[in-house]
Amino acid sequence: MTQPNEPTKGQPSEDDLNALDVTDFEAAQINRIAQPLVAGAAPDANSDLVQIDSLPSGVVFVTINRPQKKNAFNAEVIAALTEAFETLHGADSVRAVIVRGAGGTFCAGADLAWMRDAADWSESENREDAMGLARMLKALHDVPALTVALVEGAAMGGGAGIVAACDMAIAVDGARFAFSEVKLGLIPATIAPYVVEAIGARRARQLFLTANVFDADYAAHAGLIDLIIGQDQIDEFISMLTDGLIANAPGAMGDAKRLVHDVAGRDIDNRLMEETAKRIASARISRQGQEGVRAFLDKRTPYWAE
Repeated sequence: MTQPNEPTKGQPSEDDLNALDVTDFEAAQINRIAQPLVAGAAPDANSDLVQIDSLPSGVVFVTINRPQKKNAFNAEVIAALTEAFETLHGADSVRAVIVRGAGGTFCAGADLAWMRDAADWSESENREDAMGLARMLKALHDVPALTVALVEGAAMGGGAGIVAACDMAIAVDGARFAFSEVKLGLIPATIAPYVVEAIGARRARQLFLTANVFDADYAAHAGLIDLIIGQDQIDEFISMLTDGLIANAPGAMGDAKRLVHDVAGRDIDNRLMEETAKRIASARISRQGQEGVRAFLDKRTPYWAE
């Protein structure tokens, strides 16, 4: 990897911070799902704002679909994303969820019209509105499958927060990032737990307080993304990811993810030792645990990889 570049100094352009302020586009259909891996989302999840597609291999794509606004989010987009992620909590055969934006931009952050409205709301109204974003990020964070942010173009403000809330992140050459809230007199509050978890407290302080735009190299240096690929390598990456996960038991993947959440930051004491021993014992006698070990010993493919 090339030497990471320092974040760009100065105020980002309006395109960097947000999308064009045009009329909101809304619809009232249920999320479209190309393969029957995921149960249908609730009726108030707007399929034109967020699209769900899936592959037979257990890879699901969640696409923010407001390209005319550079995929900036408002309350309707947040609600649709929340429905999508909560639906995926119960999708037993899903191994990976790839989050991306339509039209070559990941997410430009908060919608300008939404921000304009919020400026006139009371503190309690703003608190309830912010809880919608907090619930969406938690729903993404708690998806049992491996969550992957595929970042093309810009991921600004809350868009970069979505990146941080995923288990891994891939940036396409030319991607740009910023936590620009302080330039607007605001703070990156609801995304902070996920950003701090991803890049650490010291780096978060630097990026939050400078609000500088930074490129994919610096995002990788900071720990926000894991890999940089070319635009022509996206399909290859998806195929590589799919091929690599097909041998993994979906239930064990979800249990392993919950294990990380539950042990992170805890003291390694007798209570934790007993808890982890109990978990592996439960896994050994589970259906997938029994099948996986027996298939390995019998030199055959387990049922979930057929």
